[in-house]
Amino acid sequence: MKTSCARPPSILIILATILFSISCANSKQVNLHMFFRCLTNNSSPFHPVSQAIHTPNNASFLSILNSYIKNRRFLTSATPKPLAIIAAKHISHIQATVICAQRYELEIRIRSGGHDDEGLSYVSNNPFLVLDMFNFRGLYIDIASETAWVQAGATLGELYYKIAEKSKVHAFPAGVCPSLGTGGHFSGGGYGTLMRKYGLSVDNIIDAQIVNVNGSILDRRSMGEDVFWAIRGGGGASFGVILSWTIKLVRVPSIVTVFNVKRTLEQNATDIVYRWQQVADKLPKDLFIRAMPQAVNGSQEGKKTVQVSFIGHFLGKSESLIPLMNVRFPELGLQQGDCSEMTWIESTLFWADFPIGTPTNALLWPSKADFFFKSKSDYVKEPIPKTGLESIWKLLIEIGEKGWMQWNPYGGRMSEISESETPFPHRAGNIFKIQHFVLWVEEGTETTNHYLKFSRTLYKAMTPYVSKSPREAFLNYRDLDIGIASSSNNRTILLNNARVYGSKYFKGNLDRLTRAKASIDPYNFFKNEQSIPPSPSNPASSL
Repeated sequence: MKTSCARPPSILIILATILFSISCANSKQVNLHMFFRCLTNNSSPFHPVSQAIHTPNNASFLSILNSYIKNRRFLTSATPKPLAIIAAKHISHIQATVICAQRYELEIRIRSGGHDDEGLSYVSNNPFLVLDMFNFRGLYIDIASETAWVQAGATLGELYYKIAEKSKVHAFPAGVCPSLGTGGHFSGGGYGTLMRKYGLSVDNIIDAQIVNVNGSILDRRSMGEDVFWAIRGGGGASFGVILSWTIKLVRVPSIVTVFNVKRTLEQNATDIVYRWQQVADKLPKDLFIRAMPQAVNGSQEGKKTVQVSFIGHFLGKSESLIPLMNVRFPELGLQQGDCSEMTWIESTLFWADFPIGTPTNALLWPSKADFFFKSKSDYVKEPIPKTGLESIWKLLIEIGEKGWMQWNPYGGRMSEISESETPFPHRAGNIFKIQHFVLWVEEGTETTNHYLKFSRTLYKAMTPYVSKSPREAFLNYRDLDIGIASSSNNRTILLNNARVYGSKYFKGNLDRLTRAKASIDPYNFFKNEQSIPPSPSNPASSL
């Protein structure tokens, strides 16, 4: 029976409640104090870790945090900030961070370049630390063996620049953005203009070094083939801290050819794109042609149209490219005047949107977070009919110039590698991959939600034309809309939850990834919102 008034609590209960609240509020602060002491005790005395620690009390804290944030969505005051940044300068700093964070129950996020589209390497809703790898940017190029050693914090621009210093006929298959960190880019797959000739970055990695959950340094032999397989496309941050990669360089001609031909709807863009879908994945391996549709201002004032940029990269001279295009893809109408011949290293600047003639040291320039953006991905296995293309154009016009798509052709080497060769499963059977991209510069939560809605509307509209069961997605275009890991410690719940996003990123490779995870990180220390959980079948799974 309920009474009309409650009995007042005793003063002892009140005091106990207050003390408990104070204890909870200060517990992480106490842990952080003990964590710093642990760092000092577990780092090399010859490389003081104090020089690597940046807390909110340091003037350097925000500049270091923000300098490697590439998406302004995560540059707001409301974005959760880390308790500290450990900008490791020595391997012992990394080892100590892993050991001590576990000891004092502090979550870590590992950042190599900061390009992750959802900010998972430097944002968490739990109290967390950032282990920043930007000081680990060593590079060694060995042309004699056609290999290179590259640390996780080195950027693609630095890698390309160093290769070109040693050779004009060697390259590496990776992305077009120079400021991408190799630690995350490679471990998620790594694709670029050489993919049809040589596959992905992960298809050309021959060794790696990681720090595991025990703080041990492992190479391919000591980590085992299952873990080495897992970090080449499964996302390295689920398994440990990537220290470095050993990669196999590939051969390129001394002169390559690039072009960017633009066609609007009034210039037959729909017919050209329809034909592109039929030929782009069947062209010779030396030729990569991206199609990039975007709304632009039309010839009539106040009226918009869609312009499609056909951006090409050919491993050879234009005198060979033009006849090839006249036979295989005459609809584009490629002319000699559209083509620019250059060295491979100069072509990386072209693809990074630098003007032709820009000095190659521009690859070393830092990049800034100039805009807010949301990215999504899809795979297309059958040509989109013209009626479908027209509906896509209509939606792009509604979104305006702030929305665009990149259609990247497959085929060639990508169709020759088994789905299970690496965790990256998107191989034969795909005509092209789509990146959906919406960007804006206006501040404010309401504005952000407005553009996120646009992004989701475009994604939904593509449903009839893209892969199904599962609707595949690319890990390096991280998208939290397709699923978030459970906060539960129960492995079966974690795995069931991970199947939502894991099936899209990894298809049939997810189970092997969870077994590899259980073998190297059985208690799931290395985790984020879309990480790989340990397999429940592992003996250490009784949480």
